[in-house]
Amino acid sequence: MKNGQFVQDIKIVNCCNGITAFEDVFDGNPASDVINMKGWGRCTFIIFTGAGATGAATMTVESCDDVTPSTTTAIAYKYWDGASVDVLQDMQVATTSGVITPDAGAGTFSAIEIDASALSGTDNYVRLQMTESTNSPVDGACIAILSNPRYSHESTATAVV
Repeated sequence: MKNGQFVQDIKIVNCCNGITAFEDVFDGNPASDVINMKGWGRCTFIIFTGAGATGAATMTVESCDDVTPSTTTAIAYKYWDGASVDVLQDMQVATTSGVITPDAGAGTFSAIEIDASALSGTDNYVRLQMTESTNSPVDGACIAILSNPRYSHESTATAVV
């Protein structure tokens, strides 16, 4: 950390502004906001669920060419599922097909990590596509954490586009 203060060395992004029903978070197959990674080396999505026993979604990471996005390309990524409320299982690698979240329930969470070098071609943007695979309401939310800034001032610039 360049100055010893964790929050100043990362950017925390509320990346799911389009989700209006967090009590059925995967309903309608939502995608996160498009996130600009141009100034960042890594993006980590944290997805957590609470009440609801069976609701699940396939998580696909999409490299995006612009903020619309006009073109998306599914990319492989690393992920960890929560074994308990504060313990992650071993790292796994997802293909471009993505992976299904663990069955919902209190304290369930997953971390999905994308290196900027994994983006397609000259793309600078990324988003998380959450496609409901088990249609059962589940409380949940998602945030993104950008890290490894390319320039020291990047933590103050907006990343949601």
